[in-house]
Amino acid sequence: MSVPAHIRSVFKEATCLYTKAEVEAALDCLATSISYELADSNPLFLCVPIGGIIPLGTLLPRLDFPLEVDYVHATRYGMGCEGKDVDWLVKPRTELKDRTIVIVDDVLDRGVTLQELTDYCKGEGAAKVYSAVLVNKKDARLPEGLPEADFCGLETGNEWLFGYGLDYKGYLRNAPGIYSIDKKHM
Repeated sequence: MSVPAHIRSVFKEATCLYTKAEVEAALDCLATSISYELADSNPLFLCVPIGGIIPLGTLLPRLDFPLEVDYVHATRYGMGCEGKDVDWLVKPRTELKDRTIVIVDDVLDRGVTLQELTDYCKGEGAAKVYSAVLVNKKDARLPEGLPEADFCGLETGNEWLFGYGLDYKGYLRNAPGIYSIDKKHM
């Protein structure tokens, strides 16, 4: 199966908001903030795939303290561009009771998924729940969404993005930076 032609044009016509070097520097700052706050708390990091894989994978080697990793798979977008109800695909295997949890995702946009994941962890008895995102879309929140992430690497406006875990219709997660999609592709 070949790559759809429009995917190549989306990448070609996109605007680079943050270069690879800028994203890596933001990940360094994110790791410093997380380390300062949580190094002594034996945290459990919960990756939110698919988008959270790259941010967590690049963040982990920067964290020089004991921690555990698991994942929780919940999504509102699937392979589309429109958010719907949260679809739970996998819940964590690790016991959450009395733990410090850090939910790691690629982006905080509407905030609905991260709010539901936070509520789930609290409902399972977590002692403290934090959220860490690579990108905060500062003007995108819905009233029922998580208002802010505890740890954030970069900020953008409310635009469709791809790169470093963020995707466009399932593609371009591996782009070396954070890119904004030209509106004609939406």
